[in-house]
Amino acid sequence: MPQPLLSVKNLISEFDTDEGRVRAVDDVSFDLAAGETLGIVGESGCGKSVTALSIMRLLPQPMGQIVGGEILLEGEDLIQASLSRMGKIRGNTISMVFQEPMTALNPVHTIGRQITEVPYLHKDISKDEATRQAMEVLDRVGIPSPDMRMGEYPHQLSGGMRQRVVIAIALACKPSILIADEPTTALDVTIQAQILELIKELQNEMGMAVILITHDLGVIAETSDSVVVMYAGRVAEQGTVYDIFDNPSHPYTRGLLSSIPRLDSILKSVLPIIEGMVPGLLDLPKGCRFENRCPYRKDSCAESIPGIESISQSHIVSCFHWRDIESGQVGK
Repeated sequence: MPQPLLSVKNLISEFDTDEGRVRAVDDVSFDLAAGETLGIVGESGCGKSVTALSIMRLLPQPMGQIVGGEILLEGEDLIQASLSRMGKIRGNTISMVFQEPMTALNPVHTIGRQITEVPYLHKDISKDEATRQAMEVLDRVGIPSPDMRMGEYPHQLSGGMRQRVVIAIALACKPSILIADEPTTALDVTIQAQILELIKELQNEMGMAVILITHDLGVIAETSDSVVVMYAGRVAEQGTVYDIFDNPSHPYTRGLLSSIPRLDSILKSVLPIIEGMVPGLLDLPKGCRFENRCPYRKDSCAESIPGIESISQSHIVSCFHWRDIESGQVGK
């Protein structure tokens, strides 16, 4: 079996706060193969973005720290890599599209300068060649008149155009892995579809692997090969997109799927919701972190954290009672 391009093993990331130390990512593991799209889904506060920032080694310092696990890029542990080594990897081998393009772009520098510096820093090329490559990647992501846009500032562009510029910066060095953190946030539906289609086209063209972080299961269904469902910093369920959508086994995954509006039922009934909130990291429960919101909970769920169980070769779940839930023996 070929070695995965990226392998995250038992990752633990923590933050020091005024109220104490919190564990934002707790024992997260997954593999990413070359050319694959991995979707990471969950509510706000579930640890999706912190997982991505941990892979990039971009946790805010000195508060954020990776305290356990491995992040293996083609066998190299990025947690042990020096800062100079990470500087060569970021933007070159692994790139990231950050969540909000207006804050990801520097407002006092032109679009051209912000794109040009990526190939100029990572490749042994002249500034003129870096500028040529920057205009080429702007054209590739669908920016009209790239030579004119090179001299403009972020505030002169629309939200969709800014998002395309952020993608252009991430793709400037043709990375092996692209991490897209909520790439369609705050964009209207038409532009969302265009951005997702753009990422898919560029992935096919360049052979990239993609980690797509979102709270939108519709996006996951359309784009992903495999899915990691996160809740309160832990992996609740993981499998292929078919495993998750055709055979959801964790109560949280089932709740997310049942909350998706459907044309055949939206006018007939009230849309189901998951009652309650994600627990705060300073006040995590002793047992299963979904216990207080779970319609299938039992007393045992509050006593200890469920381990990871294999449903099939590609499908795992962290739930004490998933077998009973699937058989209909609980929650009637």
